[in-house]
Amino acid sequence: MDIAKTLKDAVERGDVPGIAAAAATDKGIIFEGAAGKLRPDSVVWIASMTKAITAAAAMQLVERGKLGLDSPAAEIVPEIGRKEVLVSIGADGMIKTRPPARPITLRHLLTHTSGLGYDTWNAEIVRYCKLTGTPAVGSCKNAALTTPLLADPGERWEYGISIDWAGKMVEAASGQRLDRYFTENIFNPLGMADSGFAIGPAQRPRKARMHERTAQGIAEMEHELPQTPEFHMGGGGLYSTVPDYLKFTRALLAGGEPILRPSTVATMFLNAMSAGVLCRPLKSQTPTRSADLDFVDGMQWGLSFMINPKPFPGRRAAGSLTWGGLANSYYWMDPVRKVTGVWATQLLPFYDPKAIDAFENFERAVYASL
Repeated sequence: MDIAKTLKDAVERGDVPGIAAAAATDKGIIFEGAAGKLRPDSVVWIASMTKAITAAAAMQLVERGKLGLDSPAAEIVPEIGRKEVLVSIGADGMIKTRPPARPITLRHLLTHTSGLGYDTWNAEIVRYCKLTGTPAVGSCKNAALTTPLLADPGERWEYGISIDWAGKMVEAASGQRLDRYFTENIFNPLGMADSGFAIGPAQRPRKARMHERTAQGIAEMEHELPQTPEFHMGGGGLYSTVPDYLKFTRALLAGGEPILRPSTVATMFLNAMSAGVLCRPLKSQTPTRSADLDFVDGMQWGLSFMINPKPFPGRRAAGSLTWGGLANSYYWMDPVRKVTGVWATQLLPFYDPKAIDAFENFERAVYASL
């Protein structure tokens, strides 16, 4: 199976506007290419692929003794300690909350078991934000992080703004803004010159256009995150390139050097949720932003990756790590077969079926080439 052909075929079918992709094993890069409206070095919004980088930053500070995985997060960012669990929103708009059963920890944040949610996939958060005028997290305004908990910490997997709060912890513990911390502690050591929250002069000419799938087909749309945000969105604010992000996944797959210790990476790659807690389907509240996500049964979460406990035939082995970004960018790391891949387009809504098929075809071709 020809790896490059999977990219070309997806674009020629009109499934996606363009693709940039790359893959590597522990021996080196085995593929780097692009098709359609993207080039190998196109700058793309990687959205929630930011989360793994924020988690790596947090774990650096755990290594240095500045953060504790299981200590109350409020010891570092006191405002998170004031959050309560949403009990109800009445027909009259009355909002009832209660204190949580236990404090939120960094582990809860990195595993999305803090109780914090996203309006994209939770109807209660949608109602709460409308009633209170709370802005969306994509505004990069601090007020976007004030939504209540949807469950007691540790008791339920609820995908949301948890890792934006982990980013706040990195800032508080390091004394640096997140952009500066990432540059000095992750991007520079790994040579990720095209990654950052702001689009620099060198990246601007290579920034890929965003697209949306409509009833009439795929159309270009205007999209760019605030370039001077109130807070740097550790859960989804980065721009990068596929080759840059592959440097990050290759480093983790090789044990973490020079950014993390092998023992730390080994911990990050294990299921870190409480016993009995599993990932659950996400029902979209905003179809233009995301499709529904129905995960394979039994999916687990590490620090901060989805883990498949069973192998995917023709693709990654059991125990592999993955996640993606809202504009249909995806990565995986297979620690068994020592394979990692990064695939990106710039297309909304997230988890677009045709984009997913194209990504999976790329992955199958990578494994077939080994």
